Formats: sequence, structure tokens, C-alpha cells
Amino acid sequence: AKVYTTSASAFNSSEVRGEQLLSQVQTILAITGAQKVNLIGHSHGGFSVRYVADAIPTRVASLTLAHSPAKGAPAADLIRKVAPAGTFSSSVINSVMSAVSGFITFLAGNSYTENFMASMDSLTTSGAAAFNAKHPNGLPTTSCGEGAYTANGIRNYSWSGTSAVTNILDPLDAFFGLMSLAGKEANDGLVGRCSSHFGQVLRDNYPWNHGDAINQLF
Repeated sequence: AKVYTTSASAFNSSEVRGEQLLSQVQTILAITGAQKVNLIGHSHGGFSVRYVADAIPTRVASLTLAHSPAKGAPAADLIRKVAPAGTFSSSVINSVMSAVSGFITFLAGNSYTENFMASMDSLTTSGAAAFNAKHPNGLPTTSCGEGAYTANGIRNYSWSGTSAVTNILDPLDAFFGLMSLAGKEANDGLVGRCSSHFGQVLRDNYPWNHGDAINQLF
């Protein structure tokens, strides 16, 4: 397969990130002459590929969500509980995290606008529910079931893991281990097992965490 790695704001709303991906997919379709693309989205990227699929359904062959919190992430709910919208703490956290992610984005050679709290709002349980109401294809109708294997002619898949701490030498594992405590179900440090379900669930309990899924660090 011909593989293209896309880019987006590290932190922003599902809609902003979805539009960023949509523009790149349209460019890829134009320069390759391909009739359709297979989209794979990790974490918040799962919302992005679903957004694109609804925008141009006839140009998408399949969606695969990897460790994506289709029904929201407990960590985002926790952050919003600690720093409610409109408060000083929310403003400070957003400024600091947006600046950090903006620097990382700069190092990656991009210049996207960063908005940490917009990302958290999209990933809360209520934020995910609002997105799902507009983009329901592939979502399970039960709490921990599978979704439609095919919708609008698009194949739907998902996979995820349930081991928050996999390597004590990996500095990210301390973060994932702590964040895992916010969830009430087995999770990868950020995304719950059932929350990751979308379309045909290939597997939902791989022995790795949110960072391992994309070969980050150790």
C-alpha cells in the first residue's frame, strides 16, 4: 500500500482537527488519482477520520480506530472537573499546555493553532457524545458491543490495549499509570476498553498502553 502520514494540531477540537485532515486527504486523492483511501486514526485521530468519512463518504474505503476514545476519555472529564470552563485554572492550564504542544508542533515542522482545552472538551464524555450524535456510523449501540461493520459503504474497524504500565524505564508509563486510575474499566492509560469499540473490534486487550500503540519511546 502507498502510505501517507498526515499531521494536525496536537490539541484542538475534533472539528478543527477533522478539517485539517480533510484538506490533506483531498490533496492526497488529487495527487495520487486514487478513488478511495483507507484511514487510520490513533487516539483523537479516530474522531478526525470519522469526520472525513462523513464529509466525503464516497472517497473512503475503510476506517480503523486505534486506541481511540469513541465514547470519551475519563482523563478529559477529570481535567474539566479540576479546571471548569471560564475559570482561572482553566486559562492557565490551556496557556501552558497549548504553548508546550505548539513548540512540539513547531519542531515537527508545522504551524497549527493549538488549543488544549478545546481538545479536552471534545474528549470528555459529553463532548464525545455530541460528536457521536453527528457522526454515529460505526458506533456500538450497546455499552461494550461492536458497531456496524460497514456503513455508507465504508468498512469500520478498531483495536486497543489494556496495559497502562508496560515498561518502568519508559517515562510515559508513569503518566499513563496515574491517568489509568481515572477510568472505571480496563484501559491503556487514557482510553477505556469499551470506549475504544468501533465497528468490527479486531482486539481490545493488547498488552500495551496508549504510547506503545504507536511505538513511542521505549
